[in-house]
Order: sequence, then C-alpha cells, then structure tokens
Amino acid sequence: MDFPWLLFLDLGIVAAALLVATFLRYRIGFLQKFLIPNAITAGLLLMVFYNFAGPHLGLSTSRLEAIAYHLLNLSFVAMTLRRPAEKHAQTRLRAFSIGISLLTHYAVQATVGLVLTFVFIWTLMPNLFPAFGFLLPLGFSAGPGQAFAIGQGWERFGFSGGGSVGLTFAALGYLWACFGGLVLINRGLRKGWAQIGAGGRPSSTRGVYDKGVELPVGSRLTTDSIAIDGNTYTVAVVLLTYTLTYLFLRLITVGLTAVGPVGRDFAVNLWGIGFIFAALIAMVVRGLLKLMRIEHTFDDGSLTRVAGLAVDVMVAAALGAISLVVVLRFWLPILVMGTVAGVLAFWLIPAVGHWIYPDHKFGRMLIVYGAATGTLATGLALLRVVDPDFRTPVATDYMYASGMVFVLAIPLILMINLPAYGYVHNRPILYWASLGICLLYVAFVAIAQVLLARAVRRRAAAAK
Repeated sequence: MDFPWLLFLDLGIVAAALLVATFLRYRIGFLQKFLIPNAITAGLLLMVFYNFAGPHLGLSTSRLEAIAYHLLNLSFVAMTLRRPAEKHAQTRLRAFSIGISLLTHYAVQATVGLVLTFVFIWTLMPNLFPAFGFLLPLGFSAGPGQAFAIGQGWERFGFSGGGSVGLTFAALGYLWACFGGLVLINRGLRKGWAQIGAGGRPSSTRGVYDKGVELPVGSRLTTDSIAIDGNTYTVAVVLLTYTLTYLFLRLITVGLTAVGPVGRDFAVNLWGIGFIFAALIAMVVRGLLKLMRIEHTFDDGSLTRVAGLAVDVMVAAALGAISLVVVLRFWLPILVMGTVAGVLAFWLIPAVGHWIYPDHKFGRMLIVYGAATGTLATGLALLRVVDPDFRTPVATDYMYASGMVFVLAIPLILMINLPAYGYVHNRPILYWASLGICLLYVAFVAIAQVLLARAVRRRAAAAK
C-alpha cells in the first residue's frame, strides 16, 4: 500500500540535522565556547539544505512551517500543565513585568516599522505598501507563520510578495535572536549573572555527559506500564488538550466570521497566536485535573521532557523553514527596519529589565529577548542554556504573561489591517490613526515600566 511519507521524511531530515549538530557540538570547540544550542545549529544546517538541495529533491519548507507552528503550541501545553515551579507572593508582579516587556517591544517595533515606512514613502519608495512596516513586529515577535499568513493576506490588497517579505523579516529576527542572544548569554556567564546547568544538575559544555558521570533523572513513571506507559499517558493528555484548543479556535472563528470581513481577518490573526490559547486551555485542563483529584498522575519531569522535545524540533524546523530568497525590491527597507529593531531589542531589554524584573533577572531578559526577536521558541532555547529543566519560574510566568499580553494587545491586533484598508479605499486618515494607536501604546508601556520599577524597589526594600 502507498502510505504518505512526506511528513515523516521532513521529520527524519530534522532528526538527522539534530544528530549532526550534537556531533558537531561534541567535537568543535567554537560551538562549546559560545554555548550554541544544538537546535540552532541544526536549524542553520536545515536552512541551507532546504534552500539549495530541497527544491531539487521535491522538498519544500511548508511542512517545516507547520511542524514549527504546532510544536510551539504543544510546548506551551506541556509547560502549562506542570505544577507551578514555586509559590511566591510576587507571582502577579513577575508575570506583569514580563508581559509589559513583551508589550513594549510589540509597540516599539510597530511604531518603528510604521514611521520608517512613511519615511520611505515620502523619500525613496513612494509606492511602498503602507502596512509594510507592520511586518516588522509580526516577523520579529510573532514568527514566520504569522508574518507569512498576514503578509500573504495583504496580497489581495495589492501588496505583491507580502508573504515573502514577512518571512524575510522573520529570518532577520532569528539572526538577531540567535547571535545576539548568544552574546548576551556569554556576557551573563562572564559577569556571574548565571551559570550553565542551574538547578544542581551536572552539565557539560560539549552537550553530552562523559562516561561514568552520574546521570540526572529526567522523569518518573506515574502509571504501571502493564496498563499504559507513563509517557503515553502524558503525551495523550497533551494531545487531547491541543485538540480542545483547536476546537475552541474553530468556535471563535465561526463566530467572528459571521460578523463580517473585519471579524474574519481578526480570526486569521488569532490562529497565528494559537500558543496563547493553547496555554489558556491547558490552564483549564490543569484546573479540572486538580478538581478531579488526579493531578498526582502527572509528573512534571515527563511534561518537561515533552516540552523539551517540542522546543528542540520546533527551533530547528522554524530556522530551516526560512526562505533565503531575498525580496530584492524591498531589501533596503527590510535591512533598515530589521537593523533598527534588532539594535533596540539588544540594548533596551537588558537595560530596562534590570529595573523592572523582581527576580531571576537574567533568565527573564533572555526569554523576553528571544520572544521579541524570534518568537518564544528561540526564547526558550536561550533560557534552557542557563535553566535546562525550566526549574525557575521564568517559563511558567511567561505562560501567565502571554494571556495578559493578548488582552492588552487586542487593539493592536484589530488595527493591524488599518493601513491596508486605507490603501485600498484611499483614506490616508487610517494611516495616522494606526500611528496614533502605536504612540499611545508606547506611552502606556513607558508609564507601566516606571510604576513597575518603583514597585520592585519597594519590594526589595521591604525584604531587607
């Protein structure tokens, strides 16, 4: 019988790249010295393979994009199903500090993109699509899937090649996330802000434990394998939760589509941030498990292993899915906007984070930097260098922060199509309305950061 093989062929290629990357990390001192995660090395290998060899072998990056999208959502489910890493009175403050950091860069990137788009329209490129700059925050902070989907949607408004431009911004974002993040990690290690293998587990810069070393315990069984394997039980709940997420998004889509074209466009945007809904549904499922008094059947270590698998494959697939076909017509605005956004993230996140994060400052800075330049996947990959098992509350706090950011960012999501509508209907006022909303967000997050810094100082003083 002729069974479909293409998905498993792509997964096999991703697996081969991860194994090659593991071997390279074990043998090459450069990769060990700069602590480059194997998933990032594998992703760069896949990027070369799928751009140069893949087309001749009938392989496209579309399945890699799907793999990256779904595994990002599944990693959120697995991490949210875990019990909170620690009980602490500052939980709300910690989550709010991460949420405001994320919202800051959404607002700053949207404002920078829109302003620079207007500058190019008034000077060198009068025919540039007015919503062009919004692909900057979409590519940097939302990821290739969202940037491609919305950019491709704008093609019906006359923006030829919008999907490819979105992927190009995502590629630049990943480069800033990978190489800028590694510079930050090595700076933090030199200054003593973090250490490899935090949490007491043995570590090896080569990425593989030496022979004879006592190996750490990664997970424990909570079920009798005679009945069902513990990993099967864990993965089944994760997949069921993700299925519920899909059904919930379908229900929302039906309701919004009935509203009209604006509702339909908004629904498309929601699918691009499916990881937020995955985390919210996982919170509900975890509450139900606790209510049913069966939460003891879930091992945090097993859920961490599922999340770790998802993150490794996701990062490799997401980097491999980036197209190197440069949109030559737009190389100048893409380069200028990407450089400005990357420099701002590299400078602003560490500078501001020092004042507004109540604890685990370095880990929070890493995950926010990764999420603001390449999506949460790269943020988690960077965080795992100093927090391999997500033992600190940083990743968990990010789950809570994501829901808060989604609520606060609804006006941004709603207005992202305003410049496109203004272009089609010849209503320039919609461009200025978009810029006005972005500036209001910048003012809001600036005030919030000042208040957060004061709250953190008060907590620190009270603790003394």
